[in-house]
Amino acid sequence: MANNNKIVVPEAREALNQLKLEIANELGLNNYDGIDKGNLPSRVNGYVGGYMVKRLVENAQRQLSNK
Repeated sequence: MANNNKIVVPEAREALNQLKLEIANELGLNNYDGIDKGNLPSRVNGYVGGYMVKRLVENAQRQLSNK
């Protein structure tokens, strides 16, 4: 299976990592950056990614509606 998770704008990498940690913290996953993700259930990692997408879509919608 090919890995298609390439960041289109490399300058956004740090912001995406910060968003990931922020959402993980909101979900009660402290020190998410230091946790071995292989030991977490896929559901937990999926929640983090799903909430990241949700937040990014909400932000994009807000930006589009303000124009």
